[in-house]
Amino acid sequence: MKTEAKLPEIPSTRADDIHNFEFMNDADLILFMAGNQFMVMEELLGEFRSQNPHIKKIFYETLPPGLELRQILAGGAVFGDKVLTGRPDVYTSVTEDAMKELMQQALISEYSVYLHNRIVLMVSEGNPKGIKNVVDLGRDDIRVSQPGSMEDITKYIVDMYSRAGGEKLVNRIMEEKRAEGTTILTVVHHRETPLRIKKGTADVGPVWATEVVNAQKEGLKVEAVEVGPELDQHDRVNYFIAKLSEAPNPENAAAFIDFIKSEKAQKIYEGYGFVPHFA
Repeated sequence: MKTEAKLPEIPSTRADDIHNFEFMNDADLILFMAGNQFMVMEELLGEFRSQNPHIKKIFYETLPPGLELRQILAGGAVFGDKVLTGRPDVYTSVTEDAMKELMQQALISEYSVYLHNRIVLMVSEGNPKGIKNVVDLGRDDIRVSQPGSMEDITKYIVDMYSRAGGEKLVNRIMEEKRAEGTTILTVVHHRETPLRIKKGTADVGPVWATEVVNAQKEGLKVEAVEVGPELDQHDRVNYFIAKLSEAPNPENAAAFIDFIKSEKAQKIYEGYGFVPHFA
């Protein structure tokens, strides 16, 4: 049995990414959802419940999937004075490596793609720093809110930097500017980057396009700088989903996976700026 000391710790500020904790031990369905889907979950689960009225108690997380993966592998996670489950019914990720790791550990037997997204640069309304492209993030006067290592988006952002300016730009943003204090890492970028831009502690943040749509819906004065189809990763960003081999609620897990691939669910996602994947 895993000891509590070995379990990953979820930052105390992430209470808004842990939903329906009271159901964790007797849930009808436990979902570990890649965190950048947080804005769609209420509507998505409302529709799912309407189609599956017998599935009432749903515990779900919208944390970075790298952290959720560690939680699964460790058998749980610590959140304040509580220990969270490490046994979800369903796990989603934006990197196939996470799914391969679970396959190697015999924790899932298969996985599939259900959704897509793309990267843009979030800036304040009016783009006061005049950021025109990805290369501008290397400028001395630009403060970058940069997703950290536990974020699935980081892999795609670094590839975007490499395609835009080679290893020189990657090193400039990820190493030199971090040392200078003008690249500031996030733990949960979809929460932290909009807040930093609002407060003026960052000038720009590479984010999923969906996060700009959501921030604007919430009244934040932000806008997107498009990086172009050759860099926005739209052709590489796949959202993967899998049912855990020892899912506590296997039938309900299967029902959710069928639902999330349905045209109705895909239309809900599309309304929040995601790129549908019709099976």
